[in-house]
Amino acid sequence: MGISLTHTRYEEIKQIVVDLFVRYGVSCVPVNGFELAAKMGVTVVPYSAIPESKRWRLFKKSEDGFCVEKSIGEWFIFYNDQKDYGRINNTIFHEIGHIVLDHSEDSELAEKEVRFFAKYALVPPVLVHKLRLNKPQDIADIFEVSYEAACYAYSYYRKWLQYGASGYTSYEVTLLNLFWDAS
Repeated sequence: MGISLTHTRYEEIKQIVVDLFVRYGVSCVPVNGFELAAKMGVTVVPYSAIPESKRWRLFKKSEDGFCVEKSIGEWFIFYNDQKDYGRINNTIFHEIGHIVLDHSEDSELAEKEVRFFAKYALVPPVLVHKLRLNKPQDIADIFEVSYEAACYAYSYYRKWLQYGASGYTSYEVTLLNLFWDAS
């Protein structure tokens, strides 16, 4: 079955995402990983910028992308720019998750945390609710994620409706205020 996160850890990660959005002024949908990385001072490098003779090393590390701390606090995200935009944006958020959650080693737990971090950052259920989106294609169109990611987001949104929508958490109120005060 693998490692699972506790309810408390999921809540902590959601709060971290919202705090990050507040700190860097992320206030519109779709959220853009490149913009957030730039605001955070993270250098984002496409695989195609690396000489072809050395590019195999990047693919050996990851088909999608990875992050590297070259010196203390100096982060680089390398990403496969042959993928579609939705996948690239997800990869950038995934790697931002590693940086923000301060993961120092690869582990099943770290991967589970950053997959959730990226999913929540890209398509927060409270925003799906506020926008009254009721099918995956609408989520894919508005949040600029792949249809597959939109299906996962829609499933997560349905669970949120069932278990969490009765009263907004403080971070959900903050998120709603951030996104709607900016418009």
